[in-house]
Amino acid sequence: EQTAQRMSALEKLCPHFHLSLQSGCDATLKRMNRHYTTREYSESVENIRKFFENPAITTDVIVGFPGETEEEFEQSYRFIRGIHFYETHVFKYSKRRQTAAASMPGQISNQVKTERSNLLLELNRVNSVEFRKLYIGKKAEVLFEEKKEIGGKQYWIGHTRDYIKTAVLADGEDNLSNVSRVLEITGLLDQEILSAKP
Repeated sequence: EQTAQRMSALEKLCPHFHLSLQSGCDATLKRMNRHYTTREYSESVENIRKFFENPAITTDVIVGFPGETEEEFEQSYRFIRGIHFYETHVFKYSKRRQTAAASMPGQISNQVKTERSNLLLELNRVNSVEFRKLYIGKKAEVLFEEKKEIGGKQYWIGHTRDYIKTAVLADGEDNLSNVSRVLEITGLLDQEILSAKP
């Protein structure tokens, strides 16, 4: 909690936090030899949200780790859904030679891993859109990086302080590359990009 409080006092710190989870099930975490529990993970997220307004929290999750039962996956799914991540990077367990996991019993079939991965990818899509919608009607500082054509129109593309991709129509000849502007967020250009106006 003290660490999150100290970070929140730093003006130049961008509120984008990547906290690798791997699994939302304690039994699976134990087999993975991870030295934390879902409760400890939840407390870390709560501490960040206590001191940052609407921080972007991202994570990594592995599906199909050896021994992951349907019940364990469902526990993991419910935990991930409850956290409401901005983005969840989903990976299917891949056997590596000379690792402890490679010789563990209960290896999961590729079909099951794909099914579980697809469920989490859809959850990620829903959560990411919901997170972005929280910006609509608010002002945000955007650092622009590149010009890009989308749907036949030219846009300047950049990121907010918490690394949410944002676009504004490229009207006129202004070069916004490496320029920071405070803009009003008007909606979603697509499911991954916010639209904004000056």
